[in-house]
Amino acid sequence: MEKELNNCTSASNIDPPSSGTNDLQRQLKNRHVAMISVTFPRTSGTGLFIGTGTALSHGGPASLVIGYAFTGILAWALMCSLGEMICHLPVAGGHTSLAFRFFSPSMGFTLGWAYWYTWSLTAELAASAILIRFWTTSINPALWMIIFLIGVSLINLGGARLYGEMEFWFCSIKIVTIVGVVILGIILDLGGVTGERIGFRYWRDPGHIEIIFHQYAGVPGAAGRFCGFFSVFITAAFSYIGIEFSAMAAAEAKNPRRNMPKAIRRVFGRVLLFVGSSLEVGTLALLVPSNEPRLKLAVATGAKSPFVIAVQNAGIRGLPSVINASLLTSALSSGSSILYVCTRTLYGLSISGNAPRFLSKLTSNGLPIYCYFVGIAMGSLSLMSAGEGKAGRVFGFLVSMTSVSGLLTWASIFATYIRFHGGMAVQRYDKSQLPYRSPLGPKAAWGGLLCCVVIIITNGFGVFLKGSWDFETFFTCYFPVVAYILTFIAHSWWTGSKLVAKGSMDFGKSYAASSLPIEEDEPIPKNLLEKIWQFLM
Repeated sequence: MEKELNNCTSASNIDPPSSGTNDLQRQLKNRHVAMISVTFPRTSGTGLFIGTGTALSHGGPASLVIGYAFTGILAWALMCSLGEMICHLPVAGGHTSLAFRFFSPSMGFTLGWAYWYTWSLTAELAASAILIRFWTTSINPALWMIIFLIGVSLINLGGARLYGEMEFWFCSIKIVTIVGVVILGIILDLGGVTGERIGFRYWRDPGHIEIIFHQYAGVPGAAGRFCGFFSVFITAAFSYIGIEFSAMAAAEAKNPRRNMPKAIRRVFGRVLLFVGSSLEVGTLALLVPSNEPRLKLAVATGAKSPFVIAVQNAGIRGLPSVINASLLTSALSSGSSILYVCTRTLYGLSISGNAPRFLSKLTSNGLPIYCYFVGIAMGSLSLMSAGEGKAGRVFGFLVSMTSVSGLLTWASIFATYIRFHGGMAVQRYDKSQLPYRSPLGPKAAWGGLLCCVVIIITNGFGVFLKGSWDFETFFTCYFPVVAYILTFIAHSWWTGSKLVAKGSMDFGKSYAASSLPIEEDEPIPKNLLEKIWQFLM
């Protein structure tokens, strides 16, 4: 039997009104949601195209492939858990609102602000400076960052409809780039351009385990290889963070009852295809030696992208610039998505009473205008990396800090799902009525929660080894953890909030996806080609 939550104001505030001109508007069509779920921002953007160079350099090729494949499985488990909740309750604020409803107000508050921080624009803007310096280093990177920020801002100014349309085409370019790079990589590895077959040369020469599992920061022995291996998980997490983005778009998706489950089900196939199968990552590990000097972040130019390095090593003129231009487009797409999520996260906090109320003001096209301006202001912080040679270093720090914050978000989502599942069991909720059910269940959520905690704790392990102390590394690895815990404790103490009782959880009878009407936003397929398109989308 369902029970309504009457005594928890935080939960009751997260459902937007069902009508009115000042609500988030469902403007994202099926193809928008589908394509966005294909290329979640950092997996097919800066995380994949730039961050993999750092992972290969720190961990070696074996660590790179294993780390990305394992994190892909973890990301799929996350989406199975989150998908069951968000497909049932496609509310503004996404998983942050779900944490208010099913865990505690303090968890929702902490998760919301941590997630907003995670989606700051600074990493993507620093990446744009890295990529453009491939062509020229004579112009201050600040100019390129400002141009990039203006472009991202204009895309989001048009509301969800313009963002969805632009992201659809950006994602199409990403897919073409990824497929093209994989095909080219296979050709290069087989000697199709240079006439020299590479094969697994960079996994064998000079024949020591240190080549496939690197010594991290010069730390000797097994401890160094362990640190190198675990360092890859942080970079891989940076690439996958954003896979949960479709949950944030649920409140603006047309037909969430139909389209959101379709998007969630496709996640595994797309993780398997793009990264989980290690097509890009595996190809990269074959083509570029892990001791390649250009992989170091200290070289803050687009030439540090391992994909560009592979083409340069093959001696193909002109193509490195084409690939770098495609990578820049991916960074612009990622930046646009990140401003979108940053804006909607802050809006979700505002309507739940956990951010200033004036931030919930919407324009006529459904844009949270003040949240939008705050997001742009956060992006301007990237200018601190505009100094000569700083972009790469700042990008590295931001990768670490946002990855840890993102993993804390994942852990919170897993914990929320465990409570959600327990609440349904206590209330004997009929799960057959859910639009989507996780094929993995709560056991996978417990496993995912444990994995996230282990990675968070061990991500800065290297600084504690003798002679390896580095305050900057320690700070970037563990400051987000301390801030998250202190925020949760402080909010719990200040508000006196407790865990939401399982018997009193509100499963949103009035706002569940099953109660929303289905609108036909896509034409019925009339021929084989249209049927294939509908299947893919």
